[in-house]
Amino acid sequence: MPAMQEPSASQPAGSPLDFALLLALATLWGASYTFIRVGVATIPPLTLMAARTLIAGSLLLAWLAARRTALPREPAMWRRFGVQALLNSVVPFTLIAWAEQSVDAGLATILNSASPVLAFLATWLVTRHEQVTRRKLFGVVAGLAGICLIIGTSAFGGLGHQLVPQLAIVAATVCYAGAALYGRAFHGLPAAVPAAGSMVVGSALLLPASLLVDHPWTLRPSAASVQALLALAVFSTATAFVIYFRLIKTLGSVATTSVAYLRVPIGVAIGMVFLGESLVPTAWAGLVCVVAGVAAMAIPARRPQPMQ
Repeated sequence: MPAMQEPSASQPAGSPLDFALLLALATLWGASYTFIRVGVATIPPLTLMAARTLIAGSLLLAWLAARRTALPREPAMWRRFGVQALLNSVVPFTLIAWAEQSVDAGLATILNSASPVLAFLATWLVTRHEQVTRRKLFGVVAGLAGICLIIGTSAFGGLGHQLVPQLAIVAATVCYAGAALYGRAFHGLPAAVPAAGSMVVGSALLLPASLLVDHPWTLRPSAASVQALLALAVFSTATAFVIYFRLIKTLGSVATTSVAYLRVPIGVAIGMVFLGESLVPTAWAGLVCVVAGVAAMAIPARRPQPMQ
């Protein structure tokens, strides 16, 4: 796992490094769609996610030990790790894994990409912890429109047909938006610390459920599923979460959630290359909307105009 520098005066918010990390995070999380699809072929979703958090948490703990960085011991901080684990892994992972048994992947992706909208609204109406501008509002709307064009508007044909699973995906999306806002609670910590702490708590919650429900000792996973699990844990979880907490510090909650838009075209591109999937006719227009939306959300405005 490469070293992740903390923000400094020479690396201001909105620096080229921040945008390179945002693109890297989108790539890592975009690839997770393919890793999960390959993994669940022979590993049940609950066990896959339990193993994902266990491996990622172990790697992050080893990384902290090598850098001689200790996890906090205060009970209050571990309660925060617990909240972050529930919001960013345990609850949304479980809800999405359950819901996608009956909800089409395209509609699930659109519903799961609404976290920037929710983070924007929560920041504007509730927390007010960062500047909310018309430019960010444009970015939120343009990005979501782009996702719909990339996935294809036909995906909305199933809206309401499986209402409870679809609401489960919306609930997971609310969790992701809440996690981005709550991540501000770890502002004074190195990025790897909340990543490791939340993964440790997440695995402690998911592992007993996996043992009880799936009896993983009876499973016979394929080599491809095991390789996908390892890639998911190492790259799309351990490395990705360090980048995620770093970006919350520098770009802020709303801009960091814009990765939900970027990871969709990246995930689609990976699916085309490795799984033989095809693009819908409106995908290129959608990509333009996504890029414009992310730029509007993430690039700092010189003279932001607050929302009235």
